[in-house]
Amino acid sequence: MEAPVLHPPAAKPKSIGKTGVLIVNLGTPDSPSVPDVRKYLREFLMDGRVIDVPFVSRFLLVNGIIAPFRAPKSAKVYKQLWTETGSPLKYYGEVVERELQRSLGDDYVVKLAMRYQSPSIQAGLDAFQRLGLTELVVVPFFPQYASASTGSVYEKVMDIVKAWQVIPEIRFVNRFADHPKFIEGFAQLGRKYMAQHDYDHFLFSYHGLPESQIRKGDITKSVCQFGECCGSLHALNQHCYRAQCFETTRRLVRALGIPEGKYTTSFQSRLGSDPWIKPYTDEVIPELVAKGAKRVLAFSPAFVADCLETTIEVGEEYKELFEKAGGQHWQLVESLNDSPIWIETLVDLVKTA
Repeated sequence: MEAPVLHPPAAKPKSIGKTGVLIVNLGTPDSPSVPDVRKYLREFLMDGRVIDVPFVSRFLLVNGIIAPFRAPKSAKVYKQLWTETGSPLKYYGEVVERELQRSLGDDYVVKLAMRYQSPSIQAGLDAFQRLGLTELVVVPFFPQYASASTGSVYEKVMDIVKAWQVIPEIRFVNRFADHPKFIEGFAQLGRKYMAQHDYDHFLFSYHGLPESQIRKGDITKSVCQFGECCGSLHALNQHCYRAQCFETTRRLVRALGIPEGKYTTSFQSRLGSDPWIKPYTDEVIPELVAKGAKRVLAFSPAFVADCLETTIEVGEEYKELFEKAGGQHWQLVESLNDSPIWIETLVDLVKTA
């Protein structure tokens, strides 16, 4: 009887094309000049997911009031933020683009894009279309999902690729605020400052959103109460931005060993007279000082790159508010920027999206 023929295990099919990786941050003006800042504000605020009112009302509000009057003030602040390498948000994005490309290797093509201004999502996708990609992975640089940030990136990408004759498989990263390496990245930065000083309170300040947007995202129309509903993250509130922020704080608190009663979660950068999610950071700070907090370590875990909202708002404006109220030592924890653990986080997100 003939011996059976043994065949080696079939090799894993090799991809015939590359994987495109589009990393997307919010955006920044091309320069701190008033015209460029005004141009940026107009594109940003005309997004229907950012200011979700009817088009005509939004057009009149943005072009008749906000952009003309806010641009000169914002330009002055952007000049404070600008460095020799330009906007920190864009600079760190370019570094991350190179480092992530190096870490992922030749089977991937990494492109940086901004939701608003340059480099644009359109330019990045145009470059990918010419490559004959096997698949596309889109990584919005927003740890917590929100319609005005991650949702807007999704919408823009889909609006562009819907016109393609051949659409590759597309995978989106929805959120990563609970990714162990993301948490550890901020924890490492926090430990650095905790080793240098004793802090009596820890503030976790997140970008704010209008309460109306949170309500619109409540699929149950009953869970969101802007209170105890954010005490845990579960199936019914997993896409609630506020609930995700509180969950981020809880994970960082555990990683850093911060005792109960020694930390606060708050929200910044509100615009207009409508109620935004609370508590407001600029109201929390004097209250903390009044309760005896003289040394505060401040985190901004809604941002992965230093920008206006971290360096200027939290790092300088809130420091001034804190000291004016009687505080003694205020320290901002910088963003992940181009740190090795942030690159490791992105590699994991790309490969497991």
